[in-house]
Amino acid sequence: MKAITAIAAAMAAAPLAAEEPPTGQAEVIAAADAFFAAIGSDDKTAIARTMDPEGTIYVHDRRKPDAPEVIVIPVARHLENWLKSPPGFAEKMVYAHVLVDGDMAQVWGPYRFTAGGKTTHCGIDSLSLVKRDGVWKVANTSFTMEPPSECARLGAPEMGE
Repeated sequence: MKAITAIAAAMAAAPLAAEEPPTGQAEVIAAADAFFAAIGSDDKTAIARTMDPEGTIYVHDRRKPDAPEVIVIPVARHLENWLKSPPGFAEKMVYAHVLVDGDMAQVWGPYRFTAGGKTTHCGIDSLSLVKRDGVWKVANTSFTMEPPSECARLGAPEMGE
């Protein structure tokens, strides 16, 4: 009977162990969570605490299929512009892939962006994070911008609109 109980306990624990992120991923996921919480925060300075001002943002805007464009924005300039932006933004991402190697990490997956509770666009986020002085920050990011009609195809998460 003890053997059966031990086997049952081991089998029950196996799925829990499988769900825990590998070493280092939990910290990276927490940093990504903080980044998205800052986007949704009324505190417009919060996002600066989650990003490396030396980074770069690449926007792959595909909302006009006949005129796609790539826009490059230094993070420092983005942070200045963010201070002037209105409240009411939110972004949610599915962390489909999280890779960590020492002090660098990558988080990749579909996302949905809303303004005033309405989806403005969605796409694929690619966040590159760097660990400096023991803190993970979003250093570089690339993301596609697709029209809301593409959100289901991309697997963008729902946001209770």
